[in-house]
Amino acid sequence: MKKAQSGDTVKVHYTGKLTDGTVFDSSLDRDEPMEFTLGEGHLIPGFEKTVDGMAVGDKETVTIPAVEAYGEPRPELVIKLPTDKFPENIKPEVGQGLQLRQPDGGMFEVTVTSIEEDGVTLDANHPLAGKDLVFEIELVAFSG
Repeated sequence: MKKAQSGDTVKVHYTGKLTDGTVFDSSLDRDEPMEFTLGEGHLIPGFEKTVDGMAVGDKETVTIPAVEAYGEPRPELVIKLPTDKFPENIKPEVGQGLQLRQPDGGMFEVTVTSIEEDGVTLDANHPLAGKDLVFEIELVAFSG
């Protein structure tokens, strides 16, 4: 039986959970399975590594350590912004996602993690950084 390998276009159904069982994402809620090309690095390394070598119809449940998922949180991606730097029309709230503009014009997403009198703490780490993830993956189809 042919198995998926690097360079193949694959279609998978998956459910992603935290180790406590909380579902954070699932393709089962969508009309189509997720499609991607193995080896292009568009997905977390542990996910691609699991799909590589699967045959159509195979189902795997895998725990992907943080280092093979979104990495460990990086302290340099946490900044404190003085409250007076926020536009007047934005009232920050803990847990709120915001987009900030970089000096080069690019945008990046941050999450408000705390609000104090002297400023607002923003975290640009991926929300799943530092977390081990559990994926249930089924290879639906592939072509190479």
